[in-house]
Amino acid sequence: MNSKIAISLFLAFYKTIGYLFLFIAFGLYLDSKYMVPVYENTQHLATFVMLIGFSILFYRSTSRIRSQMLFAVIIGFVGEHLFSIALGMYTYRLGNVPLYVPPGHAIVYIAAVYFCKDAIVKTHRKQLEKLFTIFVLVYATLFLIFANDIFGFVMSLLVIFFLRNKPRERLFFLTMYIVVAFLEIVGTHYRCWAWPNTAYGVFPFLKSANPPSGISLFYFLLDLGCLWLYKQRNLIAWKRMKGIRKLKEIKVYS
Repeated sequence: MNSKIAISLFLAFYKTIGYLFLFIAFGLYLDSKYMVPVYENTQHLATFVMLIGFSILFYRSTSRIRSQMLFAVIIGFVGEHLFSIALGMYTYRLGNVPLYVPPGHAIVYIAAVYFCKDAIVKTHRKQLEKLFTIFVLVYATLFLIFANDIFGFVMSLLVIFFLRNKPRERLFFLTMYIVVAFLEIVGTHYRCWAWPNTAYGVFPFLKSANPPSGISLFYFLLDLGCLWLYKQRNLIAWKRMKGIRKLKEIKVYS
């Protein structure tokens, strides 16, 4: 890969995931331990900023992306209340699910979608998949060594395992892994939420860092849920697209 291609890929990453990183860092800071002494209703402030970002992205997106964003909000709302409130897998600062979290899921999800749809990214997806896979393994190993993160390491290996036969989704989920890693480090550093020192506080033999490295595994559920809801709402169009895809595959192998 020459320097021109590397720069183009960096710009593609910067204008999608890079902007997302900045938005995450700023948005979560508003609900951080640093803001609590300054402003009492920090979650309301973070929610206000999140809704502005969500609205801008929603307005600029196609109808299909808008549908996926709304589905991501719904699934994020249900999932957060299930995993955090009902099952106690992790805990938000005030013991609730902040209103900014469900639309935040949608923004994270769609930013990864836009990155993977970029032309230069599509052209060099194989190289990016290898690079991101190396990142996942190194990141999870460092957490295992320095934070005794057995739980996160196991989930990271499961991410790699599940993606081995998923060439179409592989880059998307590897990208999501990187995004969620950044999101979790920022959120836990700001003490917006916290993870127990064992897996879900239930399995003592699975020691966990705060955050666990491979928690992006749960974003499989978000993607699968969004895809299922989209298919149910656009069943005829989805079947037509699958038919066209099969015809293309037949032509390739004939």
